Amino acid sequence: MKFLYSPATNIEAHLLKDILAQEGLTCELRGEYLQGGIGELPPMGIVQLFVADDEYASAEKIVKAWEAGEYEIEE
Repeated sequence: MKFLYSPATNIEAHLLKDILAQEGLTCELRGEYLQGGIGELPPMGIVQLFVADDEYASAEKIVKAWEAGEYEIEE
C-alpha cells in the first residue's frame, strides 16, 4: 500500500474511500481511530488514505479532480 492523501476530516476520508472503491480501486484508511487522542497528538494529518501500489496513478487522478472540485459523483 502507498500513501495517497491526508483528508481534512473523517467525512472527507470516507467519501474519498468510497469514491475510490466505486472506481474499483483498493484503498484503506489509517489513523482514523487516533482522533480520540487529540490533545496528545497533532490535530492534522492523523487520518491517511492509502491505495494499492499499482493503482496509485489512477487514484491520484481522482483525488486531484476531487481537490479541484471537478469530480462528478454519479447517481
